[in-house]
Amino acid sequence: MSRKVTAHLFHSVNGVVEAPNLFQFDSFGAEEGEAMGKSIAPVTDMVLGRALWEEWSQYWPGNDDPFGSFINPLRKHVVSSTLSGELPWNSTLIDGDPVDYVKSLRDNGAEGDISIGGGIKTVRSLFTAGVVDALTLTTHPVVTPDGARLFDETVPLTRLQLVDSQITPAGNAILTYSLRD
Repeated sequence: MSRKVTAHLFHSVNGVVEAPNLFQFDSFGAEEGEAMGKSIAPVTDMVLGRALWEEWSQYWPGNDDPFGSFINPLRKHVVSSTLSGELPWNSTLIDGDPVDYVKSLRDNGAEGDISIGGGIKTVRSLFTAGVVDALTLTTHPVVTPDGARLFDETVPLTRLQLVDSQITPAGNAILTYSLRD
């Protein structure tokens, strides 16, 4: 049986997913935290792009807040064309095509879900390649002029199917999509 592959990003109304800490601070409540906790609870493996992995691997080891307690023991798989050799922090360098690697990871018979944690290009490429089963966007009620968008002009027409939705008291829309056949 295949494992479920998911991704969850924070998102502005105009599609920005970069640096959500700059726009979500006043609209992240208990419901958002509960939804995030529910989505990461079954995760045993996370796929990360090099830049995000480098940032997190400097910050999270030894940090035991709730996210640190989740991320530190997790198996991490790193997409990179510049890193080489053994990686610290319970991490493995993805060898070869990331799409093929995630398909293999998904079908290897292990327990638990796989989360595509980022960065933006990693989530975009794996989602549009069809290896992400569910993409959740927590859309904050804000428009920001700065930052990269998940679906920018490089993405061709791509049809999605809404598979779940929730509006929170903080005014966020938590929308989960899959690719539409």
